Amino acid sequence: MRGRSGAPQDSMAPSEINEKSQVLGRQIWRVVPYAKRYPRRVLAGVLGNATARFFDLMPFVAIGLAVDYFTGGFLTGPQIIQDFVTSFGGDPAIGYGVLIFLGFFCLAIFQGISEYSWQTLGYKIQHDLRMDATRSLIAMEASYYDMRQTGQIMSVLSSDVNQLEDVVSDSSTSIIRIVVTFLTAFLILVFMSWKLAIVLFGPIILIVPIVYWFSTTVQRKYRKQRESTGDITAVLENLISGIAVVQAYNAEAWEAQRVERESGSYKEQAMEASKDRNRFVPMIYVVAGIAFGLLVTAGGWLAKEGDITTGQLVTFLLISTRMTMPMFIFGILVNQLQRGEAAARRVFAAIDLEPTIVDAEDATALLGPIESIEFKDVHFTYPNTSTKVLSGISFSVAGGQFLGVMGHTGAGKTTILKLLMRYYVPDSGEVLINGNDINNYTLESVRDAIGFVSQDPFLFYGTIRDNVRYNQEATEEELGTALQLAGALEFVEELEDGMETMVGDRGAKLSGGQRARVSLARALLKKPSLLILDEASSALDAETERRIQENLLSTGSGRATIAVAHRLSTIRNADEILAMVDGAVVERGKHDELLEHKGVYSSQWIIQTGDMAGL
Repeated sequence: MRGRSGAPQDSMAPSEINEKSQVLGRQIWRVVPYAKRYPRRVLAGVLGNATARFFDLMPFVAIGLAVDYFTGGFLTGPQIIQDFVTSFGGDPAIGYGVLIFLGFFCLAIFQGISEYSWQTLGYKIQHDLRMDATRSLIAMEASYYDMRQTGQIMSVLSSDVNQLEDVVSDSSTSIIRIVVTFLTAFLILVFMSWKLAIVLFGPIILIVPIVYWFSTTVQRKYRKQRESTGDITAVLENLISGIAVVQAYNAEAWEAQRVERESGSYKEQAMEASKDRNRFVPMIYVVAGIAFGLLVTAGGWLAKEGDITTGQLVTFLLISTRMTMPMFIFGILVNQLQRGEAAARRVFAAIDLEPTIVDAEDATALLGPIESIEFKDVHFTYPNTSTKVLSGISFSVAGGQFLGVMGHTGAGKTTILKLLMRYYVPDSGEVLINGNDINNYTLESVRDAIGFVSQDPFLFYGTIRDNVRYNQEATEEELGTALQLAGALEFVEELEDGMETMVGDRGAKLSGGQRARVSLARALLKKPSLLILDEASSALDAETERRIQENLLSTGSGRATIAVAHRLSTIRNADEILAMVDGAVVERGKHDELLEHKGVYSSQWIIQTGDMAGL
């Protein structure tokens, strides 16, 4: 992609969500294509649940038929059932008992099939959603994370995805249970008495406006509750990561107050949603109470008139009580779907992310090493800011050369490296590799040729071996060589577990200098044709830095090196040094030439070496 790189829109942010869009399940429907990947499990779940609901109601029908037989001495119901109950030695009593047992037995089998199918389907969809969201987030340029809290993103990948798994495994089976139970019950009851069926199902129509009220009122509160969960996670992640600073500044109470504020916000959102939820569920019970009360009254009157038998009335009453659970489940289902809708918005917002820095359609892979780098009149301003960071930067580095960059904080040194790594795209000007625009090459091939060591070396949780070999294939000899060149082999060999030593979270068990050397070894293991060092030696003592420089200079004859440094001893041997002030190169040359010039570089050198007489 060429041209200006704007800041990616944060579609996970609350401001990006349409407050008026409150249609129940609009985002949850996007889970359906994920379910279609596993048609066998969907089919087994649907058929298993539907069959289970049939056998769930069958005992109640059998009980009603048995009541007619025991009270009136006559057989009722379909002929197939009459033939079945009389096949046990001619005694229907045994037959009815066996029929009821078979109903519960088959219910257990098919309910188990249904639960297993939906639960495993939920786990598979959960995995697919998390991986799709993770791939989208990984593909985003580094600038995307500059203004976003890690805790918020982690909340999407963990709790929000888990919430959608609950929707699939629980809500889906609940929907089928409700639909099949009501349809089956309706057909059975209409077959027995259409009058009582109207009495039972008529009041249920009142549920429709109740559901509409709930879905349009509570959805926004559930979404804010999910956002509050992310805020809490973000604050806790910062607190735990910075616990050493917290304790050093006696900020325990202050941090506890921050957590209390975010947790309090979640509490208020949850309580508001709970208040509306607990208005909704009682309304369902009121409707159920009306329906069942009318059923008993009307059923007794119809039984006296002879329109129905006693057994049919008993079946009606038993099935109506069984329908209490689906109606209660319906209340829980709407509640769960509302929660799922809030989570789905955030999960699919992550999945829908598209990076602004991508390969051009005609981009080709960089073949061979990086032999030259050139900046031509490069200007750059960070997205969403107005202050220009780079103003007309021009320089070139050939293979085997060492370029040093110095300047005060904010001079734009690190920005040059970010443009080389294609974390950003210049406003104007060109960045050339081997004489061609860097955008003509694929991102993967360019970064594969670069070894990068940042000023804040990041180590992953694991062993020293894992961190040096990160995403690379290497022999033991190659690992040892990389550690030796980085000045890390000596301290690694002194550790009790050597390269198997666990470094802790972000390398916390190692010193700053040790982390820097392990990070440098990781970069050198790539055998890069361009080595980028961003204050990589700032945590090293002078002697260790000198030895590492000697190693790099003696082994990297064809490797270009660009080093940003505040400590000028790091770059004094560079083939060219750029002195930067406010985004512009104000001096350039070798160390001795810049000292003679008596400008920015010279003054910094005198201050750092302590030769104040030269001022």
